[in-house]
Amino acid sequence: MSQRLVWRIESVAFAGFVGLMRLLGLERASAFGGWLLRTLGPRTGTQRTVMRNLRIAFPDMAVSEREKLAIAQWEQTGRTFAETAMMDRLTPASGRIEIVGAERLADIRDSGQPVVFVSGHMANIEVMAAVIVGAGVPCQVTYRAANNPYVDAQIRELRARYGIKLFAAKGGEGARDLLAGMARGESVALMNDQKFSEGPEVLFFGHPVNAAPGPSRLALRFGTVIQPMSVVRLPGVRFRVTAHEPIRLQSTGDRSADIARGVQAITSFVEERVREHPVDWFWVHKRWPDAVYQALPAEPQV
Repeated sequence: MSQRLVWRIESVAFAGFVGLMRLLGLERASAFGGWLLRTLGPRTGTQRTVMRNLRIAFPDMAVSEREKLAIAQWEQTGRTFAETAMMDRLTPASGRIEIVGAERLADIRDSGQPVVFVSGHMANIEVMAAVIVGAGVPCQVTYRAANNPYVDAQIRELRARYGIKLFAAKGGEGARDLLAGMARGESVALMNDQKFSEGPEVLFFGHPVNAAPGPSRLALRFGTVIQPMSVVRLPGVRFRVTAHEPIRLQSTGDRSADIARGVQAITSFVEERVREHPVDWFWVHKRWPDAVYQALPAEPQV
């Protein structure tokens, strides 16, 4: 009973937040979210993770530049969180999204064959999903369900407003849904840039990380391509979404090696995008193993 009461209270608070953001409108809500986390984020314990991540990725960057980048990424995160409340106003029809490689999406749609969309947590990831759906590609979008089931239902409803109706929660049941969907010709979309301890070890910014093998396994199982996507935030609550050159995996008979090569190819793609637009990435996640963080030398005193 007490847990349900807490969930109900959280759900009401979340609904109030969504209502306030929609009342403010897209531009003001985005700016408010950016200001809020730009102000509060650096004061949280997560700031230490952000700064350590930046040191690992950009060891030669001046301390002052890393500090500026840390603050800027907090603003990006805040903007994205606020924009989630009104993604139905951030679809391709809104005129706020530039699409590069739209012909690739059209070919996928017209082929009737499923592909495995992959990307990283860059800028507003919901925009990428909106572009895929807007192109008419039937696609299951994986997501990590919120701990609060009432809030989770609200989030699913917000996504449904801009066309995302095929969900697959992470976990065993979600994996079965993905397999069944691909067998029906539905594509899948997965984020593949977060820590997955059981995955193969690959290199990310020159350091070992473990990454999820799911996208590579699916591509090999269904004999299809991995379709990388990226999104970049532009001024004025606008975005550029790019459908990049597909990653084509070879089946050599050594399944473990084939999967590992696919995981490395995806991880390398994410690294290239982060290097191009570091402010867009989700730096608050503890991406590297503990050993990499422990090996960081002490920051020189100025």
